[in-house]
Amino acid sequence: LRPLGMLDHPIVIISDGQDLSVAERLLNDPEIAPMLRLVPNRAKWIGGDITLAIMSTTFIGNPASTFSGFIAKSRLALGLANTFMFRARNENGEWDNTCEEQCIFSKSIMRSNA
Repeated sequence: LRPLGMLDHPIVIISDGQDLSVAERLLNDPEIAPMLRLVPNRAKWIGGDITLAIMSTTFIGNPASTFSGFIAKSRLALGLANTFMFRARNENGEWDNTCEEQCIFSKSIMRSNA
């Protein structure tokens, strides 16, 4: 998020609640935690979560998630930038794209989620 200048803006976590370890790591990060916003359970609705994610300035998703895949495909179809699904740390500890945005449509990469 730092290279995009996004650490000065609210970060909203959207989760299906199946694996809260990512949210816990973010909540324990001294740089990211102050910017985190969690949608209260009383306000959660899948349509609202999808809309929020699609219209966000930046979206970081999980390529194993069909939910993230739908959001990434929608953002790409709308021509929105800053959709990150395929990221990994390089040997210098910096984050790099391991596949371009169009990989979300590749059957050889996404298999049944394409």
